[in-house]
Amino acid sequence: MSKPKVILAFSGGLDTSFCVKYLTEERGMEVHSALVDTGGFSPAELKTIEEKAYSLGVTSHVTLDVVEEYYQDCLKYLVYGNVLKNNTYPLSVSAERVFQATAVAKYAAKLGAKAIAHGSTGAGNDQVRFDVVFRILAPECEVITPIRDLQLSREAEIEFLKSKGVVQEWHKSTYSINKGLWGTSVGGKETLTSDGYLPEEAWPTQLTKTAPEKISLQFEAGQLVGLDGKKFPSTVAAIRELTERAGAFAIGRDIHVGDTIIGIKGRVGFEAPAPLIIIKAHHLLEKHVLTKHQLYWKQNIGDMYGTLLHEGQFLEPVMRNFETFLADTQGNVAGTVYVTLSPYQFMVTGMESKYDLMSSVFGAYGEMNKAWTGDDVRGFSKIASNQTMIHRKVNEQ
Repeated sequence: MSKPKVILAFSGGLDTSFCVKYLTEERGMEVHSALVDTGGFSPAELKTIEEKAYSLGVTSHVTLDVVEEYYQDCLKYLVYGNVLKNNTYPLSVSAERVFQATAVAKYAAKLGAKAIAHGSTGAGNDQVRFDVVFRILAPECEVITPIRDLQLSREAEIEFLKSKGVVQEWHKSTYSINKGLWGTSVGGKETLTSDGYLPEEAWPTQLTKTAPEKISLQFEAGQLVGLDGKKFPSTVAAIRELTERAGAFAIGRDIHVGDTIIGIKGRVGFEAPAPLIIIKAHHLLEKHVLTKHQLYWKQNIGDMYGTLLHEGQFLEPVMRNFETFLADTQGNVAGTVYVTLSPYQFMVTGMESKYDLMSSVFGAYGEMNKAWTGDDVRGFSKIASNQTMIHRKVNEQ
């Protein structure tokens, strides 16, 4: 009899290494590992992970590159909506997991597998994100989660691997790092309490530049297309360039405090220089070129889009409705935004756009009006205050 085939979402770490040995030797399954690249791996790292997968005993291994799809189908809408969870976090990991799960589910269908496995524990958000996507895209597949189901400690996983002949230094890193195109998360003992802050050595990107630097960002239809007048072949390339330039100033560090899907509060450190600068620059551009009602509804829809994405509900149909609205607002979001980079911080200093509604043709705020008279404003103010004036008079009586 042929062995049952299982697709394993593989990263090469302790948990997914345990999963390979457990599934092959304890469950008697044919394991096909898949690493989904959302922009966080170098070619050398991908090669090392592939070699490790085969050394553990997988039947096949594949790297699924979804970086461009990740940007086009999700990240650009986070920019359109100026999405920062709790006004802080650009949803670096939340967005990644949905696309990783989607790619694995599609790969399972391609290989005709009837089982999918992932190495999430039972303590965080990722288990829900993977499970929800698999349930929607591959409802016929069994979802196997050895780490969660067996409730294993790190030490128990290491001992199991040793018993199977896998001997290596499984030292526990002081800080857990998850890197992707849209930022890097950092977890450690300081983020497990409410009063700690990550020390300098915990941040993956260190300060290497100290002299302030002025840069400009060019946008077309809401998307970053250039830096300092240099056009890029894709926004992904522009994001990578901005990450490198701003990262040298150690910009984009913060700690996010939020509500997990499973109902508890959590903290995580992150560094996301490009996302924070892009979103703040894009928002400034929008404040100049959109109306107040567009800005109001965009903020509400952007917040809801981010919340549903965070909770693994990217495939909910209403998300496509939100994307249609957000994209429709971006036609005039075009121009240049000026930013000053300094150690640990950046400042958005101004913008230029042919669609700028702050036009001197109509007047200068607090200085001169050119499109209305004092009598126009006097009459408008009388009408605008009528109902509240009547309410006050009636209630005084």
